[in-house]
Amino acid sequence: MSRAREKSLKTKAYRIMRLYILFSILVSAVLFSPHVDASQVKFGSLCSGNPSNSKRGCDTKYGCGNYGASRDSGKRKHMGLDIVCADGATVYAPFDVKLNGKATPYKKDNAINNGISLSGEGLCFKLFYIKPDSYSGTLKKGQKIGTMLPMQKVYPGITSHVHVQMCDKSDPTKYF
Repeated sequence: MSRAREKSLKTKAYRIMRLYILFSILVSAVLFSPHVDASQVKFGSLCSGNPSNSKRGCDTKYGCGNYGASRDSGKRKHMGLDIVCADGATVYAPFDVKLNGKATPYKKDNAINNGISLSGEGLCFKLFYIKPDSYSGTLKKGQKIGTMLPMQKVYPGITSHVHVQMCDKSDPTKYF
């Protein structure tokens, strides 16, 4: 066998070995790294004054705060879960989160048309009716996200609340 042919075969064998090692490392990382099981995630306290994340019940005029509650005389459903939060209260990160930008609940502007899209613990969700301190970056569990907006200016008499909506519009209730 010629020296050139022998060198070529050694180079190919070396490359194959490197690929095999890299592949083994990647497979090990996937199989043995700790995965977040989103079904086990529970939201920490979202709002000052409501450490247990009490859910909004039903208001005579405005309906109920549970996922799937009727809206517009049955024409649509409530696609989130409302967590009681007083106007002006501090809103906290429920776990370590990434801030993914602004999210707004309404097409038309009003005093509470603000919110934020977040991700963490394998979940993607939005919080509405808050004024975030920032729309990007990361926060640790319990750090301030922002401030509850003046819901009473738009819906007088409603139980003020943070609206929690999953990005895929699935039911967030199991996380509370």
